[in-house]
Amino acid sequence: MATLDQCRAALDRLAQNLSSADGNVRSATALDRSLSCRITDLDVTFLGRLSHGSVQEVTSVPGPPPHKAEIRLSMAGDDLVALVDGKLNFAKAWGSGRVKLEAGLRDLLRLRTLL
Repeated sequence: MATLDQCRAALDRLAQNLSSADGNVRSATALDRSLSCRITDLDVTFLGRLSHGSVQEVTSVPGPPPHKAEIRLSMAGDDLVALVDGKLNFAKAWGSGRVKLEAGLRDLLRLRTLL
């Protein structure tokens, strides 16, 4: 089971990858939206903001998110680490229910290039 520190490090790597991306990935992340990433097995939620192509202001809170973010992810810690490391395919994980993604239709359409 991934630790809280490993999940935080994976989110930091994801933020770094997004900020250095270009092309379709860069345009897909050029949103200004609140984010939440619930790590189900650790009972913790990371909160942040997707802004100017990067994830900013990341904090963590115990339990479920205190408010409904515009883009919401939910998964086990091991799955987060595997996704960021490229060992787990997002589309397959999402299709099988291992990863849950909730967002408005417009955001889902824009984010599909990341999936």
